[in-house]
Parts: sequence; structure tokens; C-alpha cells
Amino acid sequence: MRTFARNTLSVLVLAGSMLTTWFANAAASEPAPLILRVSLDGPIHPVTAEIVRNAITQAQASRAQLILIRLNTPGGPLNATREIVEEIVASPVPVVVYVAPSGGRAASAGFFLLEAADVAAMAPGTNAGAASPVLLGQTMDPVLRTKQENDLAALLRGVTVRRGRNSDLAEKAIRQAKAFSDIEAMNGRLIDLQADNELQLIDKLSGRDIHRFNGLQQTLQVTGARVRDVHLSWRQEIFKLLADPNIGFILLVLGILGIYIEFVSPGLIFPGVAGLVALVLGLSSLAVLSINWAGAALLLVAIAFFVLELKFTSHGVLGVGGAIAMTLGAVILVNAPPELRIHWITALSVALPVTIISVFLTSMALKARQSKVLTGTSALLDDVGTARTSLTPFGQVFIHGEYWQAVGSVNIDKGSQVRVRRVEGLKLYVDPLPDSEAAHSPDDHMPVFRA
Repeated sequence: MRTFARNTLSVLVLAGSMLTTWFANAAASEPAPLILRVSLDGPIHPVTAEIVRNAITQAQASRAQLILIRLNTPGGPLNATREIVEEIVASPVPVVVYVAPSGGRAASAGFFLLEAADVAAMAPGTNAGAASPVLLGQTMDPVLRTKQENDLAALLRGVTVRRGRNSDLAEKAIRQAKAFSDIEAMNGRLIDLQADNELQLIDKLSGRDIHRFNGLQQTLQVTGARVRDVHLSWRQEIFKLLADPNIGFILLVLGILGIYIEFVSPGLIFPGVAGLVALVLGLSSLAVLSINWAGAALLLVAIAFFVLELKFTSHGVLGVGGAIAMTLGAVILVNAPPELRIHWITALSVALPVTIISVFLTSMALKARQSKVLTGTSALLDDVGTARTSLTPFGQVFIHGEYWQAVGSVNIDKGSQVRVRRVEGLKLYVDPLPDSEAAHSPDDHMPVFRA
């Protein structure tokens, strides 16, 4: 009986040991929690909303624990901002907005994204706020401004109250255009965390209880989490690049230049096709921004100057005028804060090469027009040939390796050299060449008869 009891106890101990080992191996084999990261670096625009929506969809599909939005933006249009806020508050996966790197900001529209997040965090040396509405390039009507401020204040209160943040202080970013450093935002309960880097941020997030926008409470389990960047489609990559007005301006000018080259040298085809594509992409890039029509007019003036340079010999004056008009037009083309405008360096870097190219093409075209025609019957004018028969006044001459029917202005002896005065159809009208200009004309080409 004792032996049976000892054997039974040994089996139970062994089974327990095996179960413990199995559970340990199973726990070790489970993948680490996943965090999907998306970087919003630059102006907020309609494509940004699509990128955030795509990140949420990918996070659901991959069962990510968290979406980390790394934010550094000067702001953007209100419609795109509202769309992104709606995506964040409705996301089934918790969203953390982290303003980084140091020196970065969540200004204007970025402040709304920061406050809408489940967890708002900032890196040292960053700032957020200055969210007053502006009407780019115009003075906003006081009534319209009040309506816009009240609308945006209500939106901001709606998200900050739900997130448990200081809605009164947040509202000052709209009504007084106040901006806050990371320390001020933390002390004023506008954000939840400060973190030097993403690793420290994830460490602070691990085990943290958050209140979702729908009122539910959730504990973040992100210890040892893997961070993976959100995959962007080629379309999103292209439009993310095109959102930069500097890129849009470069494409616009390249498009105009390609069409200009096709105009100067018809038949090349490729410059015209490539130019048209670049022109459309450039226009689509600038279409989402507020355009200053004075800047657009200066760009048209620059194009007109480059075209007139082709028609008139101005010795580069029109080309230089075109460069100045293009540079000034580019700088004032976009009605936006300085961060969203075309930079001086971009304007100069584009205008100067375009001017040089246009002047070069113009000089080549003028030289081609002034040079003697080398093809067709017009190429025979003023050329020298040899009379193969006596011209009395009709006969034959040998010129350019060909025999031509010719009519002499006077009787001309066989073997004399003649100069072509006029061409009518396949008949040449020639004059005798004075003895002082006479020279042997080569006639060792295979003759071709012109009747």
C-alpha cells in the first residue's frame, strides 16, 4: 500500500512538472505585443487622414495593442483635422500621440490630434497649441471668426472632457492662440506623459489604465512590445510627397519646361508627354492649398517672358525678367504660414536653371533660324555648280552630285562655274561665276538627273 502511494505521488509530481514546463514554453512562444507606428511629419492634409485610417485598419488586422502616432506638424486645414480626430476617437485600438523629436511641435491642427488621443505625450523641448482659426491670405470677418472659434472650442471641449484633460486651458489655445511647452502642458493636465524617447514612452505605458472615448477602461499590456511601422501604399507615398508645396512647385515648373521644350523643338514627344504629367501632378499638389493669384499671375508673366525671348532678341533681358518674376511668384504663390509656403531657396534653385535652359534653347532656335537651309531645293540658293552643257540659255548644270535643268541669265559656256540665283520646281536659274571667284567644283559623286 505504501509502495502504491509513493508511486502515485511520484506520478503526480512528474505530471505537475510537465504541465509547468508546458505552460512556461507556451508563454515563451507567444509573440510579443505589437505596436504600430505612423509618423506624421509635416503639414496636415487630406492624405494624412487616409494614412491614419489605414493605420487603424492595419492595427485591427494584425491585432496590435496600440497605435503610436509620432507627430511633428505646423498644422493644416480644418476639414482634414476633423476627419483625423473622428478616426482617432472611433478607433477600436488605443491611440497614443507622441510629439517628437525635441524641437518638434503639435501646432494648430496638431493640437487637436494630440488632445483627441487616448494617451497624449510629448518629448522634452517640444510645444503644442496656437490653434486659433485663420483665413489664409485674408482678414477674417469678426462674426465669422467668432463662429469658427466657438465651433473649434466645442470640438476641443468634447475630446478633452472625455479624456479627462484640462478643457479650460486647452480652449485658450483657440481663443488666445496660446502655445504650451511640454512642461507647461504636463503641469496644466493637457497631456498625460513626458518621455525622452519611444523606449521610455513604451515603458511608461506598460500596465497603464486608460479610459476609452466610449467610457470603457482598458489596461495597456505593451511590455517588451515590438514596434512596426505602418505600411503605406504607393499611392499614399506619392501623395504624401506631393503634399509638400515645394515639391508641387518643382513639378509645376518641370511640366511647363517640358512643354516649352516641345514647343521649341516640335517632334521630340517625350518632353511634351513628361511635361504634361508633371504639370498635372504639380497642379494637384497645389490644389489643396490656398493660392495667391498675384503669385500665379507672376508665374504666367515669367512663362510669357521666356516665350517672348524666343520671338525677340532681347540679349537675355526677357530671360532675367522671367527669372525674377518666377522667383517672386513662387514665394508668394501659397497663402499659408511660413512653414507651408514655397521656400526662397526652392524658388531660386528652380528659377535660375529654368532661365539658363530657356535662354540656351532660345539661342539655339535663333541660330537655327539664321543659318542657311541645308535641305530641300532652298538649300541650292547661292551654291556653286558646273555647266555640263552650254547654256544658251537652256542646258544642264551639275551641283550637289546631281544633274539639273538650268536656265542661264546669259549664254554660258560648257565647263563654266555658275551660281544658283533662283529655284522654281526642278529648274534652276543661274548666273555665271566671275573668274575671280571661280574654283573647281567636285563632280566625282554619282550623278542623279533632275528633269
